[in-house]
Amino acid sequence: MNYEDDSIKIQLKEYDFCEKEVEKLKDPFETNYPILYILYNTDKKKMPEAYVGQSRRFDKRMSEHLKNDKKAMMKKIIMIGHETLNVSAALNIETNLISCFIADEKYKVENRSQIKGSESHNYYDKKYYDEILFPRIWTQLKEEKIVKHSVDYLRNKDTFKLSPFRGLSPEQQDLKEKVIDFCKRSLNDNENEHHVFFIAGEAGTGKSVVLSSIFKTVQDLAEKKETNFNLDNNYLLVNHNEMLKTYKKIAESLPNLKKKNFMKPTSFINECDKGKINLADIVLVDESHLLLSTKDKYNSFEYENQLEEIIKRSKVTIVVFDEKQVLKLKSHWNVDSLVEIKNEFPIHEEYHLTTQFRMKADPEIVHWVDSFVDRKILPFPKVTKREKSEFDKRFGDEDFDFCFFSSAEDMRMKIKEKNQKYGLSRIVSTFDYTHKKDGGDYLVEEGDFSAPWNRTDYKKSWAEEEETINEVGSIYTIQGFDLNYVGVILGPSIGYDADKNELKIDIEKYKDSEAFKGREGIENIDKVKEQIILNSINVLLKRGINGLYIYASNDELREKLMSIQKEKSKWTN
Repeated sequence: MNYEDDSIKIQLKEYDFCEKEVEKLKDPFETNYPILYILYNTDKKKMPEAYVGQSRRFDKRMSEHLKNDKKAMMKKIIMIGHETLNVSAALNIETNLISCFIADEKYKVENRSQIKGSESHNYYDKKYYDEILFPRIWTQLKEEKIVKHSVDYLRNKDTFKLSPFRGLSPEQQDLKEKVIDFCKRSLNDNENEHHVFFIAGEAGTGKSVVLSSIFKTVQDLAEKKETNFNLDNNYLLVNHNEMLKTYKKIAESLPNLKKKNFMKPTSFINECDKGKINLADIVLVDESHLLLSTKDKYNSFEYENQLEEIIKRSKVTIVVFDEKQVLKLKSHWNVDSLVEIKNEFPIHEEYHLTTQFRMKADPEIVHWVDSFVDRKILPFPKVTKREKSEFDKRFGDEDFDFCFFSSAEDMRMKIKEKNQKYGLSRIVSTFDYTHKKDGGDYLVEEGDFSAPWNRTDYKKSWAEEEETINEVGSIYTIQGFDLNYVGVILGPSIGYDADKNELKIDIEKYKDSEAFKGREGIENIDKVKEQIILNSINVLLKRGINGLYIYASNDELREKLMSIQKEKSKWTN
C-alpha cells in the first residue's frame, strides 16, 4: 500500500434515521461492501446516545435496526466507507470507535459486548488501519463536531485503555471464554458451593483489560432471560482508589454498568454483613494482591482474610492476582496462603496470563528489568536493530527508549520532552521520601531536582491530570496504569553491593509508613520487607509503554548503572 497516497478518500455521509431514508440506500457501498456506521441522537435534555456498528450489507442492517425499539429511537445515521476496507479492518476499527466513544464521554454508548468476536487478530496492513485510517476517520468526525476530543488525547485516557471493547489477544480471549463458561456452569450448580477462578499474571499482561471485558459481558448476558445471570447481583471489586475511579467513569457511558456495582472489598463485605447485599452471584476481584490478609481496624476490616470473606459471600469469585505486586505486610500473600484458600474452596480453576503487552520493548530489555527486580545487575541489554518497514519509516515507529541518568533534573527534562510530544509521560519514585496524610505538600529532592510527590486528591487518575507533569508519583498513584514514558527515581533505600554485584535493600530507609504495619507471625520478616520494596520497584519499572528512564539516588548504584551504560556506547559505535 502506498502510504503517501491520500487520493482514496473516506466516504462519510449523514442521513436521517427513518424508513424513507433507509429505502434510498442503493449505492454499491451501501449494499455490498464492508461499512462502518454510527447511530446517534442529540437529545439536549439528557446525555446523547450512540451505537457503533459495521456490516457488509449496510442497507439490510439499517432496516433491521429500524425494527429494534431501542435503536429506532436514534435520529441520525453516519455511514463511513473506504475503498480499502475489508471485514477484518472494519471489525478492528469498530472496536477502536467504541472505545474512543467511551473515552470521549459525549455519548452514552449503547453497544452490548459479546463473548466471542472481540479477539484482536493480525491481518494484512493492520498498522495502516490502526494508525492511519482510523485516526483520519475520527478526525473527520471531530471536524463535523460529532465527537469532542482528538485520537491522541483519547488513547492516553485510562477509560480508553480499560474499555471493555478493546480487542483481546488470542490468549486473553481464550481466558475470557473460559471464565464466562465457568460462571454459567457454576450458577447452574444447585449444591450451594462457592466456585473460584484464579487468574495469575505479572504486570503488563493485561489482567484488568480482560476483567473489564468479562464484567461487561456478564452484565450484558444478564439482560437475556435464558441465562441465570442477575444484572443487579454482580460486582467488580478493587482495593485501589485510582482504578476504582476509572471503572466508575466507564460505567457512566455504558448500558448495564452501574457505579454501585463497582466497590472496594471492605465496603462489599460490610454491605453483605448489613444485609444490603445478599449472597452475590458473580464477584470479580481486580488487583487482589492488594487485599488484606489480616485484621485492619483502620480499614474497618475485622476478619482475618479479605479474599476468604469475599468468596464466602459469593457464588462465583473471579480473582486476579500477582504476588510480585504485593506492597504491604497486611496484604502479604505467599504460595502457601493461596494453597490454603484453594484447599478450602476446592471447586476452582486457574489460568496464567504470560504475554507482556505494556512494554513495547525487546525481550532483552524486559529480561534486564526482571533480573534487576531480582537484585541482579546485568550488562546493558544488547538489542539488535531491526530493519524498519516502509510504514515504520513513514510514521515514526520508534524503538523502546531505555537509559539511565546521572541527574534527576536531566531525567525530568527528558520526560517533559516526551510528554510534550506524546503525552502521558511522568516521573515516579520508590517510597523513600517523607509523606504524611495531613493535606500538606511533601517533596522529592535529589540534587537540583525538587518536586511535590504522591498527591492523590484528584478527580481523574493522577497521570491524566496535566499538572502532574511537575510532580512525582508513587506506587499508589500509578499501580495498574500505563504511561507512554516513565522516569523512575530509585530512592535511598535502593543501594548497590559491589562484592555481590547486586542490589542492596535498606529497609530502614523505606518511608512507606503503611507498608510494614500490622502483621505478626511472618517468618523471616526482614526478607519479606525487602521483597515488598523489590515488588514496588517491579511495579514502577513496568509502567512505560515506549520508554523507561532510571535515576538512582544512591551514589554507588548510580555509578554502577552509568558505567554499564558507558560500556554500551563501545559496542554501539
